[in-house]
Amino acid sequence: MDSQELTGRVAALAAGKLAGNIVALDMRELVSYTDSLIICTARNERQAEAIADEVHLRMKQDHSLLPVNPDRSGDVAWTVLDYLDCVLHIFTPEARERYDLEELWHEAPRIELDLGAPDGESASAA
Repeated sequence: MDSQELTGRVAALAAGKLAGNIVALDMRELVSYTDSLIICTARNERQAEAIADEVHLRMKQDHSLLPVNPDRSGDVAWTVLDYLDCVLHIFTPEARERYDLEELWHEAPRIELDLGAPDGESASAA
Protein backbone atom coordinates (compact mmCIF):
# COMPACT_ATOMS: atom_id res chain seq x y z
CA MET A 1 0.00 0.00 0.00
CA ASP A 2 1.54 3.31 -1.02
CA SER A 3 1.24 6.47 1.10
CA GLN A 4 -1.66 7.83 -0.95
CA GLU A 5 -3.68 4.64 -0.45
CA LEU A 6 -2.72 4.59 3.23
CA THR A 7 -3.92 8.17 3.67
CA GLY A 8 -7.22 7.38 1.98
CA ARG A 9 -7.76 4.23 4.02
CA VAL A 10 -6.99 5.85 7.39
CA ALA A 11 -9.21 8.84 6.57
CA ALA A 12 -12.05 6.55 5.49
CA LEU A 13 -11.81 4.54 8.71
CA ALA A 14 -11.96 7.74 10.78
CA ALA A 15 -14.95 8.92 8.72
CA GLY A 16 -16.63 5.57 9.33
CA LYS A 17 -16.55 6.33 13.06
CA LEU A 18 -18.09 9.76 12.36
CA ALA A 19 -14.95 11.85 12.71
CA GLY A 20 -15.71 15.40 11.61
CA ASN A 21 -13.90 18.02 9.54
CA ILE A 22 -11.35 15.57 8.12
CA VAL A 23 -8.43 17.31 6.46
CA ALA A 24 -5.42 15.63 4.86
CA LEU A 25 -2.23 17.59 4.21
CA ASP A 26 0.53 16.66 1.76
CA MET A 27 3.73 16.99 3.79
CA ARG A 28 6.21 15.51 1.30
CA GLU A 29 7.85 18.83 0.38
CA LEU A 30 7.91 20.13 3.97
CA VAL A 31 9.13 17.35 6.27
CA SER A 32 11.06 14.09 5.98
CA TYR A 33 9.21 12.09 8.65
CA THR A 34 5.86 11.59 6.90
CA ASP A 35 4.09 11.99 3.56
CA SER A 36 0.75 13.14 4.97
CA LEU A 37 -1.07 14.36 8.04
CA ILE A 38 -4.72 13.63 8.60
CA ILE A 39 -6.48 15.90 11.06
CA CYS A 40 -9.98 15.16 12.31
CA THR A 41 -12.34 16.12 15.09
CA ALA A 42 -14.22 13.89 17.51
CA ARG A 43 -17.23 15.28 19.36
CA ASN A 44 -15.72 14.27 22.71
CA GLU A 45 -12.97 12.15 24.29
CA ARG A 46 -15.08 8.99 24.14
CA GLN A 47 -15.55 9.31 20.39
CA ALA A 48 -11.85 10.17 19.95
CA GLU A 49 -10.98 6.91 21.66
CA ALA A 50 -13.47 4.99 19.49
CA ILE A 51 -11.97 6.46 16.31
CA ALA A 52 -8.43 5.59 17.41
CA ASP A 53 -9.48 2.06 18.40
CA GLU A 54 -11.21 1.45 15.06
CA VAL A 55 -8.32 2.74 12.95
CA HIS A 56 -5.80 0.78 15.03
CA LEU A 57 -7.81 -2.46 14.87
CA ARG A 58 -8.71 -2.31 11.19
CA MET A 59 -5.24 -1.33 10.01
CA LYS A 60 -3.83 -4.22 12.03
CA GLN A 61 -6.42 -6.77 10.85
CA ASP A 62 -6.78 -5.69 7.24
CA HIS A 63 -3.24 -4.55 6.41
CA SER A 64 -0.96 -5.91 9.18
CA LEU A 65 0.04 -2.34 10.02
CA LEU A 66 0.60 -1.05 13.53
CA PRO A 67 1.26 2.56 14.50
CA VAL A 68 4.81 3.37 15.53
CA ASN A 69 3.72 4.47 19.00
CA PRO A 70 0.72 2.33 19.95
CA ASP A 71 0.58 3.60 23.57
CA ARG A 72 -2.43 5.91 23.67
CA SER A 73 -2.71 6.15 27.45
CA GLY A 74 -2.12 9.92 27.46
CA ASP A 75 -4.42 12.83 26.77
CA VAL A 76 -7.30 11.67 24.56
CA ALA A 77 -8.11 15.28 23.67
CA TRP A 78 -5.30 14.85 21.10
CA THR A 79 -4.57 11.31 19.95
CA VAL A 80 -1.89 10.53 17.39
CA LEU A 81 -1.55 7.32 15.39
CA ASP A 82 1.71 7.34 13.45
CA TYR A 83 1.87 4.97 10.48
CA LEU A 84 5.14 6.60 9.28
CA ASP A 85 3.93 7.59 5.79
CA CYS A 86 0.68 8.88 7.28
CA VAL A 87 0.05 10.39 10.71
CA LEU A 88 -3.51 10.63 12.05
CA HIS A 89 -4.34 13.37 14.56
CA ILE A 90 -7.67 13.02 16.37
CA PHE A 91 -8.74 16.08 18.34
CA THR A 92 -11.63 17.09 20.53
CA PRO A 93 -13.03 20.43 19.28
CA GLU A 94 -11.28 22.44 21.99
CA ALA A 95 -7.90 20.81 21.40
CA ARG A 96 -8.16 21.22 17.61
CA GLU A 97 -8.82 24.91 18.02
CA ARG A 98 -5.99 25.30 20.55
CA TYR A 99 -3.29 23.51 18.53
CA ASP A 100 -4.55 24.58 15.07
CA LEU A 101 -2.34 22.28 12.99
CA GLU A 102 -3.91 23.53 9.76
CA GLU A 103 -2.56 27.01 10.50
CA LEU A 104 0.80 25.65 11.65
CA TRP A 105 1.13 23.79 8.33
CA HIS A 106 -0.77 26.32 6.21
CA GLU A 107 1.74 25.98 3.36
CA ALA A 108 1.00 22.24 2.98
CA PRO A 109 -1.25 21.41 0.03
CA ARG A 110 -4.50 19.71 0.92
CA ILE A 111 -5.13 16.19 -0.30
CA GLU A 112 -8.51 15.60 -1.82
CA LEU A 113 -10.23 12.72 -0.05
CA ASP A 114 -13.02 10.60 -1.49
CA LEU A 115 -14.54 9.41 1.77
CA GLY A 116 -17.44 7.81 -0.07
CA ALA A 117 -15.16 5.04 -1.32
CA PRO A 118 -15.52 1.99 0.94
CA ASP A 119 -11.78 1.44 1.26
CA GLY A 120 -10.77 5.08 0.98
CA GLU A 121 -8.50 4.15 -1.92
CA SER A 122 -9.72 6.90 -4.23
CA ALA A 123 -7.82 9.62 -2.40
CA SER A 124 -5.82 11.84 -4.72
CA ALA A 125 -3.52 14.78 -4.31
CA ALA A 126 -5.12 18.14 -4.89
